[in-house]
Amino acid sequence: MVDLALTDAAADKAKALLTASDRAEGGLRVAVRNGGCSGMRYELLFDETRAEDDDELDFHGLKVWVDVESATYLEGITIDFSDSLNDAGFKINHPGATETCGCGESFAL
Repeated sequence: MVDLALTDAAADKAKALLTASDRAEGGLRVAVRNGGCSGMRYELLFDETRAEDDDELDFHGLKVWVDVESATYLEGITIDFSDSLNDAGFKINHPGATETCGCGESFAL
């Protein structure tokens, strides 16, 4: 099982967005894909179904799914949400990242 954390602010915001979407019965998928200026990029999206081999975590009733290929790259991350004027959005802190890009959307291990 992947070890990742969602702050209360991130879980609350994701639940609110999911409820307002057409995928209210689904969950939040957290994944890593090739790309970005540092080599790998995070992907957060609402999904309708969980794949059989996905890890499933629960944060205050929010289902979070991580595919087996992404799990290794997501160990130890914390997902937060900020609603400040200058820095609004989901933020991912990855203590194991050896490099990150200036915008924080991609990383290297």
